[in-house]
Amino acid sequence: MSPLMLRQLWALVETTQAQTLLNLDDDSLVQWLLRQLRHQRAIELDEMSALMTYIHSRLPLIRDLAASRTPVCS
Repeated sequence: MSPLMLRQLWALVETTQAQTLLNLDDDSLVQWLLRQLRHQRAIELDEMSALMTYIHSRLPLIRDLAASRTPVCS
């Protein structure tokens, strides 16, 4: 997986509304992120597989980042 692809993934995570990232179940979130990345550039099959594995392994971090952007109700 290229550094460019990693930058695109994390930029997507940062620019996506937090509720979108938090409301989807794990598999749906992975598929949604992959679909968004495919809209940005062509992704080869082997890169897609590596990216899917990488996203699955980073789901807790992705959700933590999204949760940190949601306002805390007092």
